[in-house]
Amino acid sequence: MPPRLRPADPAAVAAALAAPERGRAELKLLTKHFMAVLAERSPGNSVELRVPPYAAVQVVPGVRHTRGTPPAVVELDAQTWIALATGELAWSVATRDGRVLASGERTDLSAYLPLT
Repeated sequence: MPPRLRPADPAAVAAALAAPERGRAELKLLTKHFMAVLAERSPGNSVELRVPPYAAVQVVPGVRHTRGTPPAVVELDAQTWIALATGELAWSVATRDGRVLASGERTDLSAYLPLT
């Protein structure tokens, strides 16, 4: 796992989740934390999960790519990612509403969510 993607301190995660309004610092902490958790639970290189501008990580076992854009990409904003990771939002609803851009095989991450 990239050194910048490590699960955060549980107290920091709890504080960020409890914040009445999530600012940039809370969004960054929670986004990277939940991406690291997903990478630990579903290691692999077949899907690239992107949450700009915070991070990108490769997850899900399967075909490995080594150059250029991977064959499977999931991109979404930080608020949507955190809502999916915490179970506040269902994958099916997020994709139906266009909050998730997914292309390629293995991009249905519903089997891996929520992460809490």
